Amino acid sequence: MLIDEKHEEQQEIVLGGIPASFKMFNSVQEIDYTPEKSLQEGLNMVKTLKAHINHLELGSKMRKDVWLKEITSLQDQGTPRTLIAVCGGTGVGKSSALNAILDDNIVPTSGMRACTAVVTEISYQKEKGISADVSFLSEKEWRDELKVLLDDLVDESGQVRRTGDLRSEAGVAWHKVHAVYPRLTQDRVVGLNVDQLINLDKKIAGLLGTVKKINAKDSKEFSKQIAKYIDSKDQKRGKDKDKKNDKADGPALWPLIRQVNVKCPAEALSTGAILVDLPGVADANAARSSIARDYMKKADCIWVLAPITRAVDDKTAKDLLGDAFKSQVMNGGFNDVEGTITFIATKCDDISCSEAIGSLSLEDDPELEDIENRLQGAHTEIKECKARKAAAEKVAKEITEELKVIREDVKEHEDHLDAIEEGREFTYKNAKKDEGKKKKNSKKRKNTRGGKGGSPKRRKSEEPNSDSDSDVERMLDSDADMDVDDEDDDFIVDDDDDISVASDKKSNHSDSDDSEKDDSDNEDDDDKKSNASNDENDGDAIEEEPAAAPLTKEDVKALITARKADLKDARERLSNARKDKKEAMDAQSAAEKRRAKIQREKNGFCSKKRSEYSRDVLKQDFRSGLKELDDADAERRNPATFDPTVNLRDYDNINLPVFTVSARDYIRITKQVKGDGEPSCFSSINDTGVPELQEWCKTLTVASRERGARSFRNHLRVFATSVKTYIQSFGTVSESDRTTLRDQWQTKQRLVQMNNDDRDSDSEDEDDPYDLGNTYRKSIEDAYGLDDDDDSNGISKRLAKDLVFVVEDCVKEMQEVFREGIEDKCKLGAEYAAENAVQLVDDFAGSTHWCTYRATLRRNGAWRRNLNEELAMPMMKNIASSWAKVFESDLLTSFEKGVVRAVKSLLEEFLDSCNVGLRERAKNQSELCIEEVKVSLKKTVGVVSEQLQASQKDVSRGLAPHVQDQLFDGYATAMLEKGTGSVARQKAIFRNFVNKEKHNLFDGGADSILERLGAMAIDVGKALVGSLEDLANKVEVNLAVLWEGPVDVKSNVTERIEAVSHVTSILQQLALWDTADTTRPKLIAPPS
Repeated sequence: MLIDEKHEEQQEIVLGGIPASFKMFNSVQEIDYTPEKSLQEGLNMVKTLKAHINHLELGSKMRKDVWLKEITSLQDQGTPRTLIAVCGGTGVGKSSALNAILDDNIVPTSGMRACTAVVTEISYQKEKGISADVSFLSEKEWRDELKVLLDDLVDESGQVRRTGDLRSEAGVAWHKVHAVYPRLTQDRVVGLNVDQLINLDKKIAGLLGTVKKINAKDSKEFSKQIAKYIDSKDQKRGKDKDKKNDKADGPALWPLIRQVNVKCPAEALSTGAILVDLPGVADANAARSSIARDYMKKADCIWVLAPITRAVDDKTAKDLLGDAFKSQVMNGGFNDVEGTITFIATKCDDISCSEAIGSLSLEDDPELEDIENRLQGAHTEIKECKARKAAAEKVAKEITEELKVIREDVKEHEDHLDAIEEGREFTYKNAKKDEGKKKKNSKKRKNTRGGKGGSPKRRKSEEPNSDSDSDVERMLDSDADMDVDDEDDDFIVDDDDDISVASDKKSNHSDSDDSEKDDSDNEDDDDKKSNASNDENDGDAIEEEPAAAPLTKEDVKALITARKADLKDARERLSNARKDKKEAMDAQSAAEKRRAKIQREKNGFCSKKRSEYSRDVLKQDFRSGLKELDDADAERRNPATFDPTVNLRDYDNINLPVFTVSARDYIRITKQVKGDGEPSCFSSINDTGVPELQEWCKTLTVASRERGARSFRNHLRVFATSVKTYIQSFGTVSESDRTTLRDQWQTKQRLVQMNNDDRDSDSEDEDDPYDLGNTYRKSIEDAYGLDDDDDSNGISKRLAKDLVFVVEDCVKEMQEVFREGIEDKCKLGAEYAAENAVQLVDDFAGSTHWCTYRATLRRNGAWRRNLNEELAMPMMKNIASSWAKVFESDLLTSFEKGVVRAVKSLLEEFLDSCNVGLRERAKNQSELCIEEVKVSLKKTVGVVSEQLQASQKDVSRGLAPHVQDQLFDGYATAMLEKGTGSVARQKAIFRNFVNKEKHNLFDGGADSILERLGAMAIDVGKALVGSLEDLANKVEVNLAVLWEGPVDVKSNVTERIEAVSHVTSILQQLALWDTADTTRPKLIAPPS
């Protein structure tokens, strides 16, 4: 339970001194443990301790200095950083994957040239918004690049090479030069040198070597601000290119960018992970390439990205990770593959279900069968809905035609009614036409079908309904496949659809007028044919009807009423038909959505199955590749005893972390980008694999965070215990005992602190830098103001001198391990590399286009392929396994044991010098001293080990640069060849140079590696000596409790009581945090 503010204020008043700045918990259950919370609470405890140390009268300046230095050391321990290098070629979806991990659109994707050419470091900040530092190339770096670019642009005859192909060396060079200097023409380039080019634009020259800062409230604003630095001007399209304020001829800055450092509040980076987006293609700029190499050296973890469509191919992991990469992994230590290498298969939403089902034999999978059945059901439902819709459309069309006829009849009857009321004669037009047709049809029916004709009067009384039925009959006989007019899609007819007679007149007037003449002619023709038939037929002819009586006003009104009833009935039927159509369309739309969802489910199912298969293949390929590397190394080492059935390591337990992700679907589901459409494969963000990768970002930092938090608590506990022991010890030792111990063991000469520059410049003997005695002993003597004859017995002084021998022994042992483990392998590797050098040069020349070959020579072997690395690879393969074993071993174990042994030996002498009555107290203090020494040693060894690993990575990658330096004259000589046949001569000259120098080339490389390893051991010794000076002081301060007297200050008593109370609380809280650490649920494990 946390103490509230009132309680804290009360505590301040009661104690009248320094408040506790840390939270007080009563039980483990109240602690929500994370390494970060533990560290934060620990820093609050340190703050309280520092306040007490500043207020207390400690009586000894050495004690106060040592303690305050210890406080500073504790305060400097923040959340450790974990550097993750993200590697992947162009088009693998790296930018989209990073944006998905960051949950924001921070990394440029399209149209941003620099996103593939510049190292981008992305780290965490608590503040909202996004900030960035954009670093420009220095003037020297830009000069060096311009020199190479101009060589690419201009041929031997001084003419500009063809630059139309942007993938060619000349095309790339022109694109960069013209981007920075847009008013420059190709013809003008021929006459310019590097100095003249730089002087073309003073503003560009002024940017070189500078850093521009960006601060944006969100990613949208950030994209706008960063665009002016990394956007490619020629990429503008559409309305952007027409903006008046767009400086079309302005320079683009992306070729000048050296590095971009971005900070954002991404949750995935909140625990200390730093993502470094490394270039995906070769870059002509040596500075950017060097930065990328440096990050690879410093990286704690490496992520390799590739599209999953490549991952399912055989031996993909071997090809993508590459022999060079695997060798570097082994050089860096292979004991923690789960925390070092991660493979990420991207674009998992890119799936062909038919291909996946066939290749993975999923046809009989029950889950897939269920999906297929539901998908088929949706297909069937959609087909039925389409049929229902078509039927409803047909009915609606027929009823629409029927309504047209009825409206015409109503109009004619109303015209007749108007004529009667006005006393005019009226002749039915539509009725006569239909009546004539009816007579004809009636006669045909009687003559052909033998039906009964009925009386004329009855026929006359049935005419209105007969007209309607005839119209419907005609519509039913029409083509069923006729398209429905779009105007009929106003589905529901309501009360407003009761069209008045007046409007009917208006809408149908033209139709009536147009058809009047034709109807009259048809009527006359029908009468003539009918009369002819009556004269010619004997028994079958129908008797001529008598003239019908004129219709009365009541008769016409009755006809109007009847036809309006027909109109209402037809409208109802039309409304029902349209409702049926709408229901069918709604059902079809729902079925299509359901089908799309089921299809997405099918895509997701196939993608997941492919991902499972791909993960297994990649893991196995990685194991196989490592075994091949081990076997090849074992065979070269001892061909006579080589047995391929013997495994050099437990390959089954090597579990390469593999993630399969769909960044695009994740971004679509989370609506990270507006207008990007619906996901194509997955419906849940968890299925995209991105959340798992985000958690992996945090998990990769677990080891360093856990180590950091535990080390911090242990360090703080020992220090707090030392402070408490000192405060409580006043008055427990007699004055005579204190005097005896002080005279014998207190160092008279105070340690003079030295900075690192002093140690580097003064501690080495220029004549013999490998004389370890001179290197380390002189630094200790200078620090204490001693000479070789000084026999002072002060604890810190004596211990510091003794520990120098421990460091010397450690460095000698380390150098011996390097010689025994690596020297022979280096020499064998040099011979092997020399044997293969000429063949590698021939293969490179034969497989490379002449233009690219020449560009490679111009760049000293490092262009799209690095010839120097390829030449060094046989040697690195030969030493990789042995190198890994050497640096997987604990090279500092002897140092730790030697220091503890030296301290214990000194403590035994100290105990022997104490009076019998004081020995028990001295023994307890000695035990506390040993514990403090071990804590200090652990921290020292951790720091030096990191330095050692970083140095060995640098040395292991140093062979290729050495090869490049040795081949410099060969590259330069070959490039002197000009004119016809120059390419063949260049190849021959360079081949001969390699053949002549191959043994010196690699023998010198082996010597260089061994020399650098020896120097590395010396540097480790220097770092150890620097830490031992502080260690010696800590030991003396710890033991000085027994001889330092009390300080007679009345106010100091209250301060001591309060300090003891707070330190006791600190120790209790640290114990609770330790318990909470051991009992909490562990963080997620690597993916299986």
